[in-house]
Amino acid sequence: MFISKKHLSRRQLLRGTGVALSLPLLDAMLPALTAQAQTAANVTPRLGFIYVPHGAIMKDYTPDTTGTDFEFKTILKPLESYRDRLNIISGLGHQAADTTAVHSLSPCTWLSGIRPKATLGSDAFAGITADQFAAQVIGQDTALPSLELATEDHSGLIGACDRDYGCIYMNTLSWRSPTTPNPMEINPRKVFERLFGQGGTPEQRLARQQEDRSILDAVVQQTQRFNNTLGQGDQQKVSDYLDNIREIERRLQQAESQIARNADLVIPDAPAGIPFEYEEHLRMMFDLMTLAFQSEITRVSTFMMARELSNRTYPQVQVFEGHHATSHHQNDPEKMAKNTRIQTFHVTMFKEFVDKLAAIPEGDGTLLDNSILLYGSNMSNSNAHDHYPLPAVLLGGGAGRIKTGQHIRYEQRTPMTNLVLTMLHKAGVEQESIGDSTGIVTEV
Repeated sequence: MFISKKHLSRRQLLRGTGVALSLPLLDAMLPALTAQAQTAANVTPRLGFIYVPHGAIMKDYTPDTTGTDFEFKTILKPLESYRDRLNIISGLGHQAADTTAVHSLSPCTWLSGIRPKATLGSDAFAGITADQFAAQVIGQDTALPSLELATEDHSGLIGACDRDYGCIYMNTLSWRSPTTPNPMEINPRKVFERLFGQGGTPEQRLARQQEDRSILDAVVQQTQRFNNTLGQGDQQKVSDYLDNIREIERRLQQAESQIARNADLVIPDAPAGIPFEYEEHLRMMFDLMTLAFQSEITRVSTFMMARELSNRTYPQVQVFEGHHATSHHQNDPEKMAKNTRIQTFHVTMFKEFVDKLAAIPEGDGTLLDNSILLYGSNMSNSNAHDHYPLPAVLLGGGAGRIKTGQHIRYEQRTPMTNLVLTMLHKAGVEQESIGDSTGIVTEV
């Protein structure tokens, strides 16, 4: 018998001058004659928590029927091609967020189920969030235990943001401990450098930005040395992976050039490295999350696509009023239609991310098959500022651990934390409970 398969470590790195890149999962990382279930192909699922503010127009969101033959409503229609890889879960609520301080408490309770301490000072006290429970278990053998992303700057928001609660509760989805929130990064370049080690000081980063060549030039020669020992399929995977990194770097440089050309424009919350166009900003952050998952630099990520109280306009869908103002629709059909357009736009951008995960082979399936993604909000009817029934979509196969293709409806106010706890269990994090959870979602 002739055995040609060579075995590479799952933690194989490409190394260059100050650069270390993890490789994606290759066939050559699987020992010859070893069942995939007993190898690196038996992957740990990636966990992604993607948040949008200001709830949803639920009549345009929630299917009328349960089971597998449901029809997609307008807002979730972009995800219809992934019917067999998602679950829509209705009837969930968040009692921890039920208060007059609706906006401040929505982000910090979404993944914790614990109402934080009412304070405007530095003595904030909240609940550890699900992503951090996961980071403590499945993130300890990755370069970054977790990755926190956003598109709008929260750092300038201090003091009271909503009634008796400080802005600290609205600035992030992720809490490492009851007193330690994880800051969310909005600058794609900083995220890129955090993932791929591009300098630890502003001077180093500036010097790097002025270089005329790709950061990957330093590792290409080493890649070629072992690339010829790989099979054709693995060679193509490495090539595609490096091409994706180069493309993101090119787009980051393009965004910085655009900012330089428009230096006289007054654009709030747009430091260097952040694109002017919101769609491009979202795409960059989703692409960086894709690369982080693909290379297993991290297995856990949160992404706030927009923040609570955001008054961003959406000319892409002919909404020229601010989002927060539009969310107070007072049941006006025209304003509700504008909200539906905004929410459909967000789902469409999320779908692009899902497409990329679905296009990346990994093991016996794809990166999407090995992921568990929660897309939703911690508000329902934005006009009523209520927290039930919450919009929630679970997408991905969880490395074969999740039953998909369903619309599941629970009794009103079933704890949202039941779904979050289920995600942890499916990822191999045996957390007994989280917040006010009462059990798991057994149907998935």
